[in-house]
Amino acid sequence: MILLFISIILFSLIAFRAGKELTANQIANICSFTISFQLLFDLIVEIKLHGYWYFDAGVNWLGILAHIFLIPPVNIIFLGWFPFKSSRSKQVIYMTCWTIGIIIYEAAALLPEPIGFFHLGWWKVWYDVFIVPILLLILLKYYKWICNLEKKLLDHGK
Repeated sequence: MILLFISIILFSLIAFRAGKELTANQIANICSFTISFQLLFDLIVEIKLHGYWYFDAGVNWLGILAHIFLIPPVNIIFLGWFPFKSSRSKQVIYMTCWTIGIIIYEAAALLPEPIGFFHLGWWKVWYDVFIVPILLLILLKYYKWICNLEKKLLDHGK
């Protein structure tokens, strides 16, 4: 639990700085998308399949903190620092570093309470080697789509 509260505060503060590259519309879209997508993913893997859970199995108020306040600022940081104008190899290295960081964070979240808050059922941490890059690519595609919509809206307004 301690890790969750510290992470929410720390990631939110970092996101405030990293998010300066993003428009308010992009931040709002990323937060909405992140919360919705994570709730959908966790509804299936956590609630239906019992692969993992936050704090206690099933729906609980503290688990909602992780769903709503933990991942959106992390995604803002990821997008705010993403090397869009760099080579594909630098982008792959960036994604690889983020994947490793997320796996390390998840391992730390598995520590016993009061530090940790995450528990595994049948899910294994190494699954994230495959899942996290896919989730980050989905986030990138969504972000690019939002940017294209903004550009069309601005171009249409001229």
